[in-house]
Amino acid sequence: MLAGLSLINTTGLAILATTLATLLLGIVANLWLRGRYGALEKDLRRSRDPGATFSRPVLNHIVRDATEAAQRSGAMNAQAIIDERFQSDLKPMLFAERFVRSATGLVIILGLLGTFYGLTLSIGKIVHLVSAETGAGDAALGVSQGLTNALSGMAVAFSNSLVGILSAVILTVLGVLSNVSDRRTTVMVQIETYLDRILAHGTSAGTATESTLAGFSTSVARLDGAVARFESALQTFATTTRDFHEFNVHLKDNVQRLSLTFADLSDSLKSQYGPTIPGRKL
Repeated sequence: MLAGLSLINTTGLAILATTLATLLLGIVANLWLRGRYGALEKDLRRSRDPGATFSRPVLNHIVRDATEAAQRSGAMNAQAIIDERFQSDLKPMLFAERFVRSATGLVIILGLLGTFYGLTLSIGKIVHLVSAETGAGDAALGVSQGLTNALSGMAVAFSNSLVGILSAVILTVLGVLSNVSDRRTTVMVQIETYLDRILAHGTSAGTATESTLAGFSTSVARLDGAVARFESALQTFATTTRDFHEFNVHLKDNVQRLSLTFADLSDSLKSQYGPTIPGRKL
């Protein structure tokens, strides 16, 4: 293969170099992502206490957003918050992850590109060799040069195919041994579990406080109701007392009027029948 590289032209070498660069970038991106996700996992395990501050800003942002959502509506979608923060704070990592997933297909496409380019180049040179008009003395030299040029195209084709397939195999094996998508999913599940734990702790404390406040509010409401009923009883008693006083006044007036009526009647009888009535003293 190394001997055949001398037959490859500049375009073929450029395609071959691009395939190898894609292979190296895929390996480096895979190892880098694995290290970054591992650092997030270690930071999450190191700061287990509620209210702890993380060294990674994305974790602090996730905890803050989840806490605000829980306080605002009493419920929060942890998975949606984590996905949103990963999309906004970890854009380079997600881009690198997409590149790692696409690297296997990319090296295969580059290998096929080099293959078809080499075959096209080789066929073109063979056609030129067949259609060329040369003398009898130059026939052997022309055929030799034509076959050499045709073989250079075949070297481009098979070299790129071999490098592309080998790169795809390496990236596939690396993806099986170190799958960055699974690593990211594991970290996100651990973050969601952490959020559920700290928010459940905060919710239980908040529930106890709310229960105490609710009991106090109920007691105050009952006291207000008792005071209102007591005031109503006082008003009723005052009204009854006033009515009873008025009844006494009216009764006194009626007695006085009745006494005057009897006095007037007595006077009338005295004046009509005299000072005495036979058999009865007035």
